[in-house]
Amino acid sequence: MPAGRAAPEPCQPDLFAAEPPVIPAAAPRPADLAEELAAFCEFGERTQMEEHALPDCPRVPVFINEYWTAGQRQAHSLHEVSYRACFKPQLPRFFIERLTAPGDVVYDPFMGRGTTLLEAALLGRVPWGCDINPLSPILVRPRLEPPTVDDLTERAAALPLDLAVESWDDLLVFYHPTVLRAVSSMRHHFHQPEREPVDRWLRMVATNRLTGHSTGFFSVYSLPPNQAVSIKSQQRINEKRNQTPPERDVRAILVKKSKQLLKDFSTYERGILAGVAPQARLVTASCDATPQLPDSSVSLAVTSPPFLSEVQYDIDNWLRCWFNHIDSKAISIWQIRRAEEWQERMTGVFRELHRVLKPGGHVAFEVGEIRQGSLRMEDLVVPAALRAGLQPVLIMINAQEFTKTSNCWGITNQEHGTNTNRIVLLRKA
Repeated sequence: MPAGRAAPEPCQPDLFAAEPPVIPAAAPRPADLAEELAAFCEFGERTQMEEHALPDCPRVPVFINEYWTAGQRQAHSLHEVSYRACFKPQLPRFFIERLTAPGDVVYDPFMGRGTTLLEAALLGRVPWGCDINPLSPILVRPRLEPPTVDDLTERAAALPLDLAVESWDDLLVFYHPTVLRAVSSMRHHFHQPEREPVDRWLRMVATNRLTGHSTGFFSVYSLPPNQAVSIKSQQRINEKRNQTPPERDVRAILVKKSKQLLKDFSTYERGILAGVAPQARLVTASCDATPQLPDSSVSLAVTSPPFLSEVQYDIDNWLRCWFNHIDSKAISIWQIRRAEEWQERMTGVFRELHRVLKPGGHVAFEVGEIRQGSLRMEDLVVPAALRAGLQPVLIMINAQEFTKTSNCWGITNQEHGTNTNRIVLLRKA
């Protein structure tokens, strides 16, 4: 523990609280959230407090504690669509519950698989999102308007899986010939211009089941399901494991995954989504230029931006793009290698967020630890936000139970990654 800082005293949560907290009808003042973070001790530890100080910037209070945990609340089953570098649903929920009211617009300018949007919709907020990757709305929109299991089962049984369409034989390193024929047939079928919600759902599930490491995927054993290895890499995997692609029951896989996604979905939640999904806006664009979104319309933005080439989304998604008739090489996903360039790009993003935010609206901007903790991204975020006219309110570091809070300022417990979420909360005056 750094010199001069007292060890935090353990605290006891209120085990006899009579009722769960009530979601406020209006967004609280930022000071209210700061007071809550300072007093927070739900998981048995007191909050540590610091100050973030940079030249020519105001000092920003920093709060370090475990504010949510995987054991606190299991994520809703609708989230179980794999996507590279996505955050836990508990993160956006924490801010949505405290800084918005039902009916408010919640926005994610880097929506990815739609974690923020789905949490917002389940809480009765209007979900808006933007992503330059056209795969994103394919993965998000169907889960805002889920069909019933009966409708999905009936449609899966009727899918044409033996069409006379051209297939890409190189993909036989992933698929049995009959499975490749089925995948190619679905690729053709789902590309039709008019699709019912049930077909949009099945296309989303099929996109998610293309490759993986279990019998729940169409492919032979491959790397984890949030990315696809190259054809040559899969050849090496097959040789090393002495494996050949097996036959799979494609219809059964589609139905099984659909049931898994819908297992937590209640009739009550179906009614909530039906009320907000028609107002959803999913924009495929660069989030620093979104004229489709009106001025002063967003109450809260919760997002996590791309970090200095840490993730190669275009390479990871090549097979998903092929399946959905998307040219992955034509997607201009930011691959930024210099901190100065990243800060400049984020300044542009913050200017656009300033435009779409309501006065008093907030941005919860989740940033990671880069280069094994040697670069604190909040050092780049705070000056960029100030240049865009946003006010830094606080920095919140969610330290999971397996992370020592004394390590939060740049020391990680893992060789490649971090055990903390670092969120800069910003406000439009």
